[in-house]
Amino acid sequence: MRTALVTGGNRGIGLALCGQLAQAGVHVLMGCRDEEAGAEALRAVAGAGSITPVELDVADPASIATCARLLDMQGQAVDILVNNAAVLVRGDALTVDETDILESLQVNLLGAWRCCRTFMPPMIARGWGRVVNVSSGWGSFTQGMAGPASYSVSKAALNALTVSLSHGLPPGVLVNAVSPGWVRTRMGGPEADRSPDEGARGLLRLALLPEGGPSGRFIRDEEEVGW
Repeated sequence: MRTALVTGGNRGIGLALCGQLAQAGVHVLMGCRDEEAGAEALRAVAGAGSITPVELDVADPASIATCARLLDMQGQAVDILVNNAAVLVRGDALTVDETDILESLQVNLLGAWRCCRTFMPPMIARGWGRVVNVSSGWGSFTQGMAGPASYSVSKAALNALTVSLSHGLPPGVLVNAVSPGWVRTRMGGPEADRSPDEGARGLLRLALLPEGGPSGRFIRDEEEVGW
C-alpha cells in the first residue's frame, strides 16, 4: 500500500483529496497544524479508508522535521507528497502589508520547498514517488498573474520550484503543479464554481500517475497549461 502525505489536509480541497486517496487504497497521512483539527476532520471522512492525522505546520521547519522523524520511527515512508497547504491574503503589490507577503512566502512557497527537501530524497533513493504542488491560475504568467499580489507571486514561485525539482530525477519520481480551479472552500468562497471533491480530482490524478507520466508540468483538468 502506498502512503500519501497531504499538507493542509484537514479542510477544503485537502480534506476531499484525503478521502479520495483513501478510497483509492492509499494510506493517507492527513497533515494538520493541531491534533484537535485533525480529529475533527477525520470524522468528516470516516469510512473512506486508511487515514491518519499527523501534526504538521509547513511554516515551521521544526514541525516538518519532527513529523518526518516520527514517521521514520514508525517505519512509514512517504510515497506521495501533496503540497496543498496555502494562505491567501488580499492586496496589490504596492499596498499589501509586508507581514502578509512573508506569510504567503513562508506557507505557499517555502512550506512546499521544505517538505520536498525532507520527503523527496527517500523517494529518489527508492526510485519511486509522486509530488503534487497545488498551484493556481493566479500564479500563471500566461493567465496574467491577476490575483492578489502576494498569493500570485508565491504561486508563480511554486511553479518555478516545480520545474526546478523535476530536473535530474529518476524516471519513477514525478513532480508536477496543478491548478484545481475555483473551488468552494474557505479560501475560494461560496460563489466558486467547483466543489472540493471536483477540485481534488485533478490532484488525485497527478498523485496516482502511472509509470511514464508527465513531470515538470502545470496541469488543469488533465490538460497542460502555460506557466
